[in-house]
Amino acid sequence: MADRAGGAGSHGHYVISYAGFNRPWATWIAYQLEQLGHRTTLLRWDPPVSVPLADALRGLLDASGRILLVLDDWYFNLGPRSDEEWTAALREVVPEHRDRFTAVSVATRAIPPGGERLQPVDLRDLDSGEARRRILVRLGLPAMDTSRVNDSAPRFPNDPPSVVNTPRRNLRFTGRDWALDELHSLLNRSEGGASRVALRGISGVGKSQIAIEYAHRFGNDYDVVWWVNAGYRATAREQFADLARRLQISVGTELGERIRAVREALRTGSPHRRWLVIFDSADDMSQVEDLLPEGNGHVLVTTLTQDWATAGRLSEIPILPFARDESVAYVRRRAPRLDEEEADQLAEAVQDLPLLLAQTAAWLDANRMPALEYIDLIRRSGANQIGIRISDDYPMGFQTSWSITLNTLEANYPEASELLRLFALFSPDAIPVRLIQNAHPSDLPDHLASLALDPIRWYTALQRLSESTAVQLAYESSSEGDPLVGGATMHRLYHSFLTSMLPEERREAMSSVACEVLAGADPRDPGNADEWPKYGQLLAQLETSGALDSTKPVVRRLVLNCVEYLRARGEGRDGLALCEKTLARWRSRLDPDDPDMLKLTHQHANMLRRVGRLREAEAVGRAMVERLAQLRAADDPELLRAKNGLGGTLTALGRYQEAYGIYVGPEWNDSTRPWRESQEQSNIAVLLALLGRYQDSADLHRRILEAREKAADTHKSVISGLYYAWMLRLLGHYAEAKPRQEHNLTMLQRAMGEWHPTTLLAEHNYALCLRRGGDLGLAGKSMRSVVDRSLLKRGPRHLDTLHTQADYATFLREHGELEKARKLADEVANGYHDLLGPEHPFSIGTTGNTGLVLWKYGEREEALRIAETAWSGMAAAVGAKHPWTLGCALNLSGARNYAGDVEGAALLSAETLERAAAALGEDHPMALSLKAALSADLRSLRRRDEAARLEQEALHTLTAKYGSNHPHTKAVGRQDRPYWDFEPLPT
Repeated sequence: MADRAGGAGSHGHYVISYAGFNRPWATWIAYQLEQLGHRTTLLRWDPPVSVPLADALRGLLDASGRILLVLDDWYFNLGPRSDEEWTAALREVVPEHRDRFTAVSVATRAIPPGGERLQPVDLRDLDSGEARRRILVRLGLPAMDTSRVNDSAPRFPNDPPSVVNTPRRNLRFTGRDWALDELHSLLNRSEGGASRVALRGISGVGKSQIAIEYAHRFGNDYDVVWWVNAGYRATAREQFADLARRLQISVGTELGERIRAVREALRTGSPHRRWLVIFDSADDMSQVEDLLPEGNGHVLVTTLTQDWATAGRLSEIPILPFARDESVAYVRRRAPRLDEEEADQLAEAVQDLPLLLAQTAAWLDANRMPALEYIDLIRRSGANQIGIRISDDYPMGFQTSWSITLNTLEANYPEASELLRLFALFSPDAIPVRLIQNAHPSDLPDHLASLALDPIRWYTALQRLSESTAVQLAYESSSEGDPLVGGATMHRLYHSFLTSMLPEERREAMSSVACEVLAGADPRDPGNADEWPKYGQLLAQLETSGALDSTKPVVRRLVLNCVEYLRARGEGRDGLALCEKTLARWRSRLDPDDPDMLKLTHQHANMLRRVGRLREAEAVGRAMVERLAQLRAADDPELLRAKNGLGGTLTALGRYQEAYGIYVGPEWNDSTRPWRESQEQSNIAVLLALLGRYQDSADLHRRILEAREKAADTHKSVISGLYYAWMLRLLGHYAEAKPRQEHNLTMLQRAMGEWHPTTLLAEHNYALCLRRGGDLGLAGKSMRSVVDRSLLKRGPRHLDTLHTQADYATFLREHGELEKARKLADEVANGYHDLLGPEHPFSIGTTGNTGLVLWKYGEREEALRIAETAWSGMAAAVGAKHPWTLGCALNLSGARNYAGDVEGAALLSAETLERAAAALGEDHPMALSLKAALSADLRSLRRRDEAARLEQEALHTLTAKYGSNHPHTKAVGRQDRPYWDFEPLPT
């Protein structure tokens, strides 16, 4: 019982009696009355069967005030109670207390005779305004407007949440009120931050059913109710990401960015503040814990394990089998021919386990065997007679009860029985019913092909499975709006039982059928984003179906396409897991030089690189190159592909010279392929930039761009144009770089959208062009936007994100936001250190950037230490003449000057100026900055004439090249000490 106070000046008290099934109506009605100042008490109706119904009705009168009954089918059926008993009780109790009793009805069944004395108001199929008016009129209250006044008001029950994908409600759900009440209490006790609760219990105990009932019973408390099947990581991520579309979030197509966008939307409560996300079958915490959202909503997990609670991630409610009275009530509702004693004995035989009660009661309802005979059969047959045993947690007779069901199905409905066995070869969380039905007839055995082609027989078989087994059908609408069975789920315990009961030969035959069905559905275009939903569906079936073990080439191609799909979606972790599972199977079946094996090994190295396991990626890639080099010609395509992959790994490791060496040789000069299409040439151009050979890199990018433009290859031209503009900026050709990059960015935005990684890279370079051109307002806004989208798209630990953050941190420092700059610079440096190691050039360079922030804070000793370390580290990593090393030297000379070592600063400035002029040219911004730095050092040494001459030379060149108002020119004119920001280059 829950008392709820009305507003000031309460007029009266109403006791609202409801069956738990229709709590939404009770809470909504209570809210309407409370808005008018009345007090309400919610009283759930579920009297014990042992209490006469008339006494239970009189018990309601013990409370003060009027009694408002919310009548529905459940209200009359609980117990169960017969219509005769209801008629007698209503006629006995209501007339005497007509002034106390009133009612509303949302029942779909006829109200028992005698109910007319309650004069119930029918609320079905009404909108909220009319329903409110009728209730108030029935209670004799003025029909004032009590429409929702705040976001916390309960939703009108006929209006579903704005976003919902909850499985269908189990109309036979029984009991569990204590669990639902405790769950509601735990989820709503937190005043800030997400409330998280786990329902834990053995398989078959009813955790998922409780979660489904909670989502429906308390659904009008939420704007979003979202269900995720969390038993398989790829499926869970796909389903969670799909919420982005339903929330109408503007985001790209990659899975990771959609997941991050959903998490951010839930965290901020935009567009919906009240949400519930349910992760069903989340038995492996490590697989889905990164999906759990933060914010002010609610998270519900169902699980077999205590891991969630042990880790302190959420509260836990242990779910046990039914209490005996719940078991008896359920059985009598499911199989009305059983009396109370027979229901009790059945419950005892299956130890009150809800899944087994559902199975056995359904069988008894459909078959005429005497109940006691059936119960005796369950008791007498042990698991040893069936030949399997799953767990000591389960009753000895559960295999027997299921075997009886299977035998009956086989005898009476053989087509349904055969379909059930095929279902057992698919994922229990996502049986692709429509996929099977639409399979090419040649992919199915003749009898199943015939069944699939006959809609009446097909749906009859499905209905038999739904009625008599632990299979639940999932409906979708056809193009004409008709309901169709799109998929199905099967309880995992039942799925395990079915697969264990299949003889090896039969299982292999069914596996072959399942694999043919899946291969037949392969779109064979994993790079096409339009086909990704199909690949997501196929991916979840690979292991259960036996596709990873298949020797058929068409099935192996499906597996490889699924790997490529994960690569294209940016799902490196899942792609790596699939590669490793498949390699474990294929190594014993395929020769290492088999084309499919080579493709898989190449993808394995690729996935290792993508998840940051670079040393392992190098080992796999190098072993493949060495093996193929012994067996294949130097220009063999497989060998060149392996070399190209190894080159990419070495580039990521920062070993640029070694990577460049891989591409030197006549084997790369493929006269049969247009030079504009050579990815290797683009890789060489990128490597030249990383080696500090900016002019050579720009020249090669320009030649590639011209070849692609001549061939009208728009897509590749745009990408080449991006890299060419980048090099122009690094060479100091700002006036040419900016318009090129602006045009390039516009093309990419039109073709790929603003969320595509290449578009983000282009917009980032455009922001850097704006910055170098002096348009600091627009540059800062653009950089902030790219950083925000990169965080959503890639996450904080991705190299692309760190690249954009590194440059944004230097922008913040340069423009006085020192606290933000210091925090972000430290995060970036630590991120590179963790992902790439401390000796990688990116780690060294971004650590050097943190020292520049310390300059601004006056922490000179620490700034000097960092500058010394960065200079020596960068020289060791890329060489003394590399532009990055020259930039570190520029910063070190400034740190020495600030620390009082003016002689050391001047000596380093002079040496570095000479190297920069030779490597980059005397009019390059780096050389001019070093000339200004040396001028400052000479001034500190009182060598004013030399200092003035160098300063004037730098000013003259800058003015001629960029104009007197350019930031570089003004800084030298103000005698600001020059510095250099390390900028990670795209790889």
